[in-house]
Amino acid sequence: MRWLAARGAAGASGEVVAPAADTTDCARGRSPSPRRTPFFEGSSLDVCPRVHQPCLLPQVKLEASHSSLIPGTGRGGHCTRRLTDVCAVWGPGALLCSARCCRAAPGATRRRLNEAEELSSVPKAHVEQLEAARARGLGSRERGAVPRMARQQPPPWLHTAFLLLLLLSLGSAIEIPMDPSIQNELTQPPTITKQSVKDHIVDPRDNILIECEAKGNPAPSFHWTRNSRFFNIAKDPRVSMRRRSGTLVIDFRSGGRPEEYEGEYQCFARNKFGTALSNRIRLQVSKSPLWPKENLDPVVVQEGAPLTLQCNPPPGLPSPVIFWMSSSMEPITQDKRVSQGHNGDLYFSNVMLQDMQTDYSCNARFHFTHTIQQKNPFTLKVLTNHPYNDSSLRNHPDMYSARGVAERTPSFMYPQGTSSSQMVLRGMDLLLECIASGVPTPDIAWYKKGGDLPSDKAKFENFNKALRITNVSEEDSGEYFCLASNKMGSIRHTISVRVKAAPYWLDEPKNLILAPGEDGRLVCRANGNPKPTVQWMVNGEPLQSAPPNPNREVAGDTIIFRDTQISSRAVYQCNTSNEHGYLLANAFVSVLDVPPRMLSPRNQLIRVILYNRTRLDCPFFGSPIPTLRWFKNGQGSNLDGGNYHVYENGSLEIKMIRKEDQGIYTCVATNILGKAENQVRLEVKDPTRIFRMPEDQVVKRGTTVQLECRVKHDPSLRLTVSWLKDDEPLYIGNRMKKEDDSLTIFGVAERDQGSYTCVASTELDQDLAKAHLTVLADQATPTNRLAALPKGRPDRPRDLELTDLAERSVRLTWIPGDDNNSPITDYIVQFEEDQFQPGVWHDHSKFPGSVNSAVLQLSPYVNYQFRVIAINEVGSSHPSLPSERYRTSGAPPESNPSDVKGEGTRKNNMEITWTPMNATSAFGPNLRYIVKWRRRETRETWNNVTVWGSRYVVGQTPVYVPYEIRVQAENDFGKGPEPDTVIGYSGEDYPRAAPTDVKVRVLNSTAIGLQWNRVYSDTVQGQLREYRAYYWRESSLLKNLWVSQKRQQASFSSDRTRGVVGRLFPYSNYKLEMVVVNGRGDGPRSETKEFTTPEGVPSAPRRFRVRQPNLETINLEWDHPEHPNGILTGYTLRYVAFNGTKLGKQIVENFSPNQTKFSLQRSDPVSRYRFTLSARTQVGSGEAVTEESPAPPNEATPTAAYTNNHADIATQGWFIGLMCAIALLVLILLIVCFIKRSRGGKYPVREKKDVPLGPEDPKEEDGSFDYSDEDNKPLQGSQTSLDGTIKQQESDDSLVDYGEGGEGQFNEDGSFIGQYTVKKDKEETEGNESSEATSPVNAIYSLA
Repeated sequence: MRWLAARGAAGASGEVVAPAADTTDCARGRSPSPRRTPFFEGSSLDVCPRVHQPCLLPQVKLEASHSSLIPGTGRGGHCTRRLTDVCAVWGPGALLCSARCCRAAPGATRRRLNEAEELSSVPKAHVEQLEAARARGLGSRERGAVPRMARQQPPPWLHTAFLLLLLLSLGSAIEIPMDPSIQNELTQPPTITKQSVKDHIVDPRDNILIECEAKGNPAPSFHWTRNSRFFNIAKDPRVSMRRRSGTLVIDFRSGGRPEEYEGEYQCFARNKFGTALSNRIRLQVSKSPLWPKENLDPVVVQEGAPLTLQCNPPPGLPSPVIFWMSSSMEPITQDKRVSQGHNGDLYFSNVMLQDMQTDYSCNARFHFTHTIQQKNPFTLKVLTNHPYNDSSLRNHPDMYSARGVAERTPSFMYPQGTSSSQMVLRGMDLLLECIASGVPTPDIAWYKKGGDLPSDKAKFENFNKALRITNVSEEDSGEYFCLASNKMGSIRHTISVRVKAAPYWLDEPKNLILAPGEDGRLVCRANGNPKPTVQWMVNGEPLQSAPPNPNREVAGDTIIFRDTQISSRAVYQCNTSNEHGYLLANAFVSVLDVPPRMLSPRNQLIRVILYNRTRLDCPFFGSPIPTLRWFKNGQGSNLDGGNYHVYENGSLEIKMIRKEDQGIYTCVATNILGKAENQVRLEVKDPTRIFRMPEDQVVKRGTTVQLECRVKHDPSLRLTVSWLKDDEPLYIGNRMKKEDDSLTIFGVAERDQGSYTCVASTELDQDLAKAHLTVLADQATPTNRLAALPKGRPDRPRDLELTDLAERSVRLTWIPGDDNNSPITDYIVQFEEDQFQPGVWHDHSKFPGSVNSAVLQLSPYVNYQFRVIAINEVGSSHPSLPSERYRTSGAPPESNPSDVKGEGTRKNNMEITWTPMNATSAFGPNLRYIVKWRRRETRETWNNVTVWGSRYVVGQTPVYVPYEIRVQAENDFGKGPEPDTVIGYSGEDYPRAAPTDVKVRVLNSTAIGLQWNRVYSDTVQGQLREYRAYYWRESSLLKNLWVSQKRQQASFSSDRTRGVVGRLFPYSNYKLEMVVVNGRGDGPRSETKEFTTPEGVPSAPRRFRVRQPNLETINLEWDHPEHPNGILTGYTLRYVAFNGTKLGKQIVENFSPNQTKFSLQRSDPVSRYRFTLSARTQVGSGEAVTEESPAPPNEATPTAAYTNNHADIATQGWFIGLMCAIALLVLILLIVCFIKRSRGGKYPVREKKDVPLGPEDPKEEDGSFDYSDEDNKPLQGSQTSLDGTIKQQESDDSLVDYGEGGEGQFNEDGSFIGQYTVKKDKEETEGNESSEATSPVNAIYSLA
């Protein structure tokens, strides 16, 4: 079924504008002449007059190339009958119109073709029923009014179809132009333009500002509600409203508590046309409460045990940022063993002795008040079996065993238990956290059951202990689990994630501006979880309590307006909400009655170059939307089609400007209230062309050269000729002279060499030509002139002439240009035609360089123009100037289009396509194609249609049947030859059957064999592409081994009934299904087959590490294989000692499956070892991994290449001299240094210094030390205090030792940025007698 819908009258492509023949009848109140609109195939729907008339009329055949419209629905003031007003009474086969529905309306309704096509699903049986009613003669116009038949219940499809028809046919809103004069002149209900956020948190130290701004005409007034009650601003001296705005300002300069104004606020903007509402703004005052005072006892914990230090920050608004530091304000180093959780607590997976070297203080930073509060610090007391904190044990390969700490399997510190659940809102970030204890420290890995983590949104934080998924959507719901593992075992925690959603817009209501009598709708569609409810309000009041409006109908999330009038203006609010939030949207309905008016300046002048494309703009406005027409020179019919195209916005495009297109163009906009017109004068100018271009030249230095550039242009345009050198603007110096048609260079120098471009430009266009100048240096004149001068590209041929004119041939003659010292080898003749591709040159033929005249074979009905290009070994010349034009006479086509194909794009159609013919094969005007097709097996009569494009779609075809197709070319002179027959196929549908009797045979641990029966060809419903097996790994036979259940596929050609599926995982349970695949897709799935793969060999052990703590011991560690592929029976280690190329005896060690460590005592400290490790199952050994022990530190074997190079250099005389000079220079420097050093002398230490030497000072034996200028510095390990005394150097990380800094800052994790104190310079330090160091706590408070 086709629906022919009216579109905007601005002149879109393919539109048909209804005539204004019935305007008089409408004005006089008469019933207009009946108009027929296609409704169902085989019948038409009458556009009813006022009288009670039947709606079914005999079939009217309508055709349209792109789109058509319902007669009478234009915007030119015609009497219209909108389809939305059709009222149906179901009788015995007749569809009648009521008198109420058939009133004339002054407005018009635009309808969209793509929306109305959705009605094509009306069942064919009902169409035939309507056709039968028409055949019985019910409702013919000769009978007059038909009495109402006995009613019977209409079928459900009729209600659905008419409701859909009603919604889709509603007019779209009028758009108000941005022209300030129109914006200020037209009335408009209020619109909220700015408002505060829904959750508005304010700083208690500042004045409170609640924003609300709106626009409208007249300007709206404002009032507020607080906690759903009227808020009287005038009674509160602290509250004021900004001028010409609804923004509230609450001033606390004269006192008052901000907490007294907390609550829910809502702004109302009102003028005489309606009231708009803001969101409900929840005002809250930021809070930063103090930390409760508490005395914390030391925390006693056994070394290796887990520990949680709770922060419990005071509740703030918004929540504070938590970070941990020591009491000396040094950040706590965090790693995978010690880290801060999302709740602010500090977690130790296992406590070590070094953890009690500092204390731990929780800090809370409050955003609005910019303050940081510090909790009393925790101190740790670690009980240990190894009281000495030997730092060398930190790098021990088994640190915990070395310190006597028992190893433990992981257990979860947060969250506790084996499972938990979490709810997150759509669009927010999902943060999942797992913190585990254990010895050694466990590793955390994250997985999602039944799928993969979203790689584009997922990221790991806090040393893999947290998984963050940004911008959560519904597909992110499911079960996630974290796996904590160390060498003692693993444990998992499952988190069930539920994604809910606050309401979000699917279709937000938009402002609706209509003309009187038009129809429209407001749509408010939102989604959420749970499904949100929709509440409509008008001017801030519930719609149920508003005065009744007969032109308004509410249908759930849609309000339908019919026959709107000026009194229908209002602002509607849609509030959609669920338990997680709400959305509030304002949309006004404004009814405008505006005569047409033009928006562009009057009598514009447009100048355009010949053969170019141009666009004449005519912006307009009116309500109802006016109909726009273009006329030329005040006469003739409406311009649209052919070389003209009118856009919906009123612009007229002229595709290719010709001389005869010059003139005055008038655009006329008309609606029922009047008309407006504007004129545009179009002037066509000749193009700017360089007809004598500069040529490449080779000149001697010091000579004079002239570059010609003669231009032809339109005399009414101002011509400017400029020159470029090497594509940069040319500076015209004293040696150059620029004239209108040439550039002269006197006394040419080498710097003048390069490319010169002549640019001829006017206000509308430009042309350019380039030539290369070569400058030769002075030299003796050679005997062979050609050998001395460089070769260049040939000059262009000239003086083209056409002779011997015939119907299919012409002789072209030309004069060759200079060959520039390189003989011309070829000439290329090109042609251009001005009908299909004007301005585009095509190669016609190629001739030897020895000829300058040739006979050219031509095609019929082509307006030829020729040019010639000369070619030598250097390159090609510039094209010659074009010849005069020669048009050949027309003839019928001598060929047909190529590449004819017929393929289905849907299951019930076939698209016939072909490669269109070009200009030289058209042979005549109006080239078109006769497309014929018929079913191949039925040998029925040929269907045919004439097409101007390159495709045609045959509809209502059976599924995948062969068709015979022919495409024949035709022009105004006749048809082309009989075309060849091509076989095409209609569209495919999904297969209906699955392979049967599917058998699975296990071949080995990684492959299976499949066998199946073929499907019948009639069930394929298309071309059988392949048989496809879908299989997935259901589970592993190993306990507690998570597997991915991602589906995989294997394809087999259509002629096979057996195949092999490989690359399976051993020792696993699999499921398999088979389908048939055609061009449309997969068919139904076969019965699911289950099979189990036997045990296989394991993959290589993971993370094989070789460490050598000393020269006597080598430690090996490894992890279990990623894919055991069975039950592990042990590990096999093979190792051999080697020294260079010498190999020792290979030794084999076998280990139990639980052993993942091995220590080797070296018998030979010089040799290295090569280790090869593999895992075993009952099937055998798997893939091996090889590592070598580290090389000894003193092992350095130079390469042969380096040795040779070194030897070669060492024997060179220059190298020996250089080395001697360097040695002499070093000796001189040593002598100078020794002399300077000796001048200091020696002095007794205790006579010159007040500070005694330490007992370990090596100079104490003789009581003296070397004195130099640098000895004025303090002793190493001490620093000078403010009073000049020497004190012990403090920690480099102490806050008071940071200098030269501004205010210190903290990162979000509490890390220290900057310095806390201002460092005194040397003079200040020496001049002050005393100073008080700034407290770290005071310093960090000062940061706030």
